[in-house]
Amino acid sequence: MAAQAAAAAQAAAAQAAQAEAAESWYLALLGFAEHFRTSSPPKIRLCVHCLQAVFPFKPPQRIEARTHLQLGSVLYHHTKNSEQARSHLEKAWLISQQIQQFEDVKFEAASLLSELYCQENSVDAAKPLLRKAIQISQQTPYWHCRLLFQLAQLHTLEKDLVSACDLLGVGAEYARVVGSEYTRALFLLSKGMLLLMERKLQEVHPLLTLCGQIVENWQGNPIQKESLRVFFLVLQVTHYLDAGQVKSVKPCLKQLQQCIQTISTLHDDEILPSNPADLFHWLPKEHMCVLVYLVTVMHSMQAGYLEKAQKYTDKALMQLEKLKMLDCSPILSSFQVILLEHIIMCRLVTGHKATALQEISQVCQLCQQSPRLFSNHAAQLHTLLGLYCVSVNCMDNAEAQFTTALRLTNHQELWAFIVTNLASVYIREGNRHQEVLYSLLERINPDHSFPVSSHCLRAAAFYVRGLFSFFQGRYNEAKRFLRETLKMSNAEDLNRLTACSLVLLGHIFYVLGNHRESNNMVVPAMQLASKIPDMSVQLWSSALLRDLNKACGNAMDAHEAAQMHQNFSQQLLQDHIEACSLPEHNLITVWPPWRLNNIFE
Repeated sequence: MAAQAAAAAQAAAAQAAQAEAAESWYLALLGFAEHFRTSSPPKIRLCVHCLQAVFPFKPPQRIEARTHLQLGSVLYHHTKNSEQARSHLEKAWLISQQIQQFEDVKFEAASLLSELYCQENSVDAAKPLLRKAIQISQQTPYWHCRLLFQLAQLHTLEKDLVSACDLLGVGAEYARVVGSEYTRALFLLSKGMLLLMERKLQEVHPLLTLCGQIVENWQGNPIQKESLRVFFLVLQVTHYLDAGQVKSVKPCLKQLQQCIQTISTLHDDEILPSNPADLFHWLPKEHMCVLVYLVTVMHSMQAGYLEKAQKYTDKALMQLEKLKMLDCSPILSSFQVILLEHIIMCRLVTGHKATALQEISQVCQLCQQSPRLFSNHAAQLHTLLGLYCVSVNCMDNAEAQFTTALRLTNHQELWAFIVTNLASVYIREGNRHQEVLYSLLERINPDHSFPVSSHCLRAAAFYVRGLFSFFQGRYNEAKRFLRETLKMSNAEDLNRLTACSLVLLGHIFYVLGNHRESNNMVVPAMQLASKIPDMSVQLWSSALLRDLNKACGNAMDAHEAAQMHQNFSQQLLQDHIEACSLPEHNLITVWPPWRLNNIFE
């Protein structure tokens, strides 16, 4: 017995020594691999060699699976060798499923592998993988929630918002069961965002009310709490802006701006949450700051505070440039494109067409770098080109760009915006497209069955109706439509629509010989246009003021108005010539427009 015990002890000691030796060689190779990976610049080839050197030692399954995961991760993130990355990640996923208590490797392998499948357009392989990982991760709250978010995102990218919402609902209920109100709020707010995208407003309102209560009642990490509040307020603000309610949104927007100021003063807390399901962040602080600038620009653009829009765009773009030096997150490019889309519209209004055109080419180049970005912004890009064409009086090109944009969009608000602008193109062209014009006007009839709930777009539709009636010489009908526009614009501080309506009403009264009433419309139109500033309305107003004062015998005022008109004409003409002489002007006829490099060849 004693001999057997001694032999057993010797065998155990040998096994322990072998394990210790195995651990030492493994740790040495791992240390070298990490050293090469974190070198400046990284030495990825040497890092991969060190990790591959683990396998000849016939390591235990745990080490084998972890090494496959590490190799797959390094190859996926640092090389273009997706085939080898996929092979290692598939082995890590397969082996780790046979090992008990090995969740971190198992689910990280599943998560990375599904990402790689999506990158290779193998979405049908990614979905069942994620579903299986979700099914077996219910005892691991962090990974279960993370995988639910990942599969929901995959469905969202495929435009399957119903499935994405279902998964986010499952996640919210799971988070409630495991006692994570913070992550429950993240799931619910994400679901609210998708419901807003689907325009399911009856479901959005109770959901946002519930989210507001959860956010206010949750007591936890101050940065996490404020980030939830930012998410909640961003949804509220964008909901108002989508509805064209520029005045009603102001209290929410002010709260949002105060909230981001609060976050910027808070220091990141290094203490990890006690509940592993709380280990999520919606967005980094710096990204949230850019997002708040972005929604502020959107508000300023709609309200007609174009100098304010310019100011916040400059701030946001400056911060984006700094962030993109260190961070290649796709969301930053999305923010940049949306900011540029808004500032381009501002430039066209303020009489800076050449700058707008150069920024359109910048959007083209950004979209060229990302197929997904182009897919999401193609209709907007054609719309911007259409607006530019209108500004330089290239109406055939404008029509082509707008009709292309209509074919590319399923977004109701954008569709209504494009149709409104296309109708105005046809109105300006006279009798050329009468049948098409009548059809368009009927589809955006603001008196009944208007296709979207946007207050701003409905007011714009009344204006286009008024413009059409004016060109048809039906002045009383035109006045009715324009007064409706004024009523709606004043209710929500839509300054640009107000200015356009006032100057057109002034023109109608001038044609009818009612000079006093015309003056009462044109003077405030000019004041408001100067405040925006809107160069086209200023040009139009100054011409009317010149003619009005001349008709009333006010020679000095007429001369002053004529001088203003001359100045505005010169500025617009100079800008027009500069824009049309740029090589980017060819974008109005290049198909597809993002092939900018062809212009310079």
